[in-house]
Amino acid sequence: MSNATHRLTPRKLLLSKWTAAVPQNREKHFLVTELFCDEEGTVLEIELQAVLSKRVQRLDWRVLQNAEAWKMGWH
Repeated sequence: MSNATHRLTPRKLLLSKWTAAVPQNREKHFLVTELFCDEEGTVLEIELQAVLSKRVQRLDWRVLQNAEAWKMGWH
């Protein structure tokens, strides 16, 4: 298994589009709708919204660096 990663700038993640490599519940396309930061303004977590169902989940932003699980943009 390779360790493919995206080089991401956390501050630029807001409103970025993502495609799940392995869709679940027919949810394939996602949008980063919110950034959660600490007191210094460092991004810690993101809110990821499924485009189809509008379901939201809060995740560590670093999960998007895994290129085997997430593709940048909508495919």
